[in-house]
Amino acid sequence: MTTFLDTSAVLAFLDADDPRQPQADALWKKLFASTEELVSTNYVLVETFALVQRRLGMEAVRSIQREIVPILEIEWLDGEMHRLALNEFLAASRRHLSLVDCASFEVMRRRGIRRVFAFDGHFSEYGFEPITE
Repeated sequence: MTTFLDTSAVLAFLDADDPRQPQADALWKKLFASTEELVSTNYVLVETFALVQRRLGMEAVRSIQREIVPILEIEWLDGEMHRLALNEFLAASRRHLSLVDCASFEVMRRRGIRRVFAFDGHFSEYGFEPITE
């Protein structure tokens, strides 16, 4: 089975002050122990590195690069996928929905991925299934 990895899950896992950290930690352990394929995008990585650098510092970014990135299959968005994501982003015209989210949705649809490790409610709104246990 394949699960998409979102920034919100990485942040919750790394930030000891995040109230979802215990749940994120338990879900990470299950995913690491399974044969689950984890997929993300270069857009999610850029967003994750920027937020983690700002909130937790460079050592946390290095930890992601060293421990998380190697186990991910990274989907690199090309110009066409960027255009599709941008069109969805602009059409939605929602203040709290990001271009990164829309790019994730496009990749997930294209690859037939239904499951997502995320604490971002937009995935559920768009018909994806967040893992919870």
